[in-house]
Amino acid sequence: MTEGIANHDKTEEIRKIQYTGSSSYIISLPKKWIQELGLKQGDSVVISRQGSNVLEILPNSIRASKEHKEASVDVQKDNSPYYLARKLISLYFLGFNIININPKPGERLAVEQRGAVKEIVRSQLMGTEITADSANGMTLQVLVNVLDLSIDMAFKRMSLITKSMHQDAILSLREHNRDLAREIIKTDDEVDRFSFYIIRQLIIAIKNEHRLKEIGLDDSSTCLAYRLIVKSVERIADHATKIAKNVIDMDTPLEKDIVDKIFQMSSFALGVLDDACLSMFKKEYNSADKAIEKAMKITDMEKDMIQYASRTGNIEVVYRIKSISENIRRVCEYAIDIAECVLNMTVEKTIIKE
Repeated sequence: MTEGIANHDKTEEIRKIQYTGSSSYIISLPKKWIQELGLKQGDSVVISRQGSNVLEILPNSIRASKEHKEASVDVQKDNSPYYLARKLISLYFLGFNIININPKPGERLAVEQRGAVKEIVRSQLMGTEITADSANGMTLQVLVNVLDLSIDMAFKRMSLITKSMHQDAILSLREHNRDLAREIIKTDDEVDRFSFYIIRQLIIAIKNEHRLKEIGLDDSSTCLAYRLIVKSVERIADHATKIAKNVIDMDTPLEKDIVDKIFQMSSFALGVLDDACLSMFKKEYNSADKAIEKAMKITDMEKDMIQYASRTGNIEVVYRIKSISENIRRVCEYAIDIAECVLNMTVEKTIIKE
């Protein structure tokens, strides 16, 4: 067996290519790697060409796991639409590509059940299409994968939509535009779709080390940090919908000077969110730390807002401003959660540099 030259990175070794026969070259693989992967003599591996200068070697079992996974859901007539929704979301998270929905023998899917499936596919299961639809059964297929939409790209789009929701919420408040406020509430479904998609990819990656590297994550512990970050952005979107609901419920618009102060507070909170997300994309400890320090000012801004509102003497106005300012403050608090996840992901590298 050819001697391997160990690289400083334990995941790499340099091996020499040898010539055998008249039409083949051979290369040896490290014994330790083969044992760690649970392979033995006679097992198959798949060699594929990736682009013009990369060769990829995969155990056949990993290749099979990347292919379609199929699941079936047996539905009874008395199963509620919520039962179906929970089942479909769970199977989507677990990485199934094809999901068959079958009624009990001799029965049919109820109209409400079929409607619930269509709604959950439309509003929450990104990349999923209904490929068969009848009273005798339905088939869902997940067509999107990590190569089509990376986790970072999905998160960027998710965070941009969330930020736009907050900006539109303040605009609807300024204009007392209830139609715009209702659109914000509907947009929350888009954020949920990206959230579910990212969670699905993270769960698949935890089970498959090759997929982990494929999506650009260092180790399984990073998946947990990403899961917490995604949850924080999802919660931030929820607070935008709460502001929108306040606009819908208000009988009269707020005074311009109060709205201006709310706008300033919201812009500050969204700036902190931008800083926290940017520190995540850049994997920068110091940037995340500065975002946390900056976010601390939001408490004083909220107090000033409530004191200013109390001067009006209008109980309803004070209630609305308290509710809106609290939702804005929560944006900063979730931005802190994002930044703290970045600190945990990058602190070791910072210590090594120091």
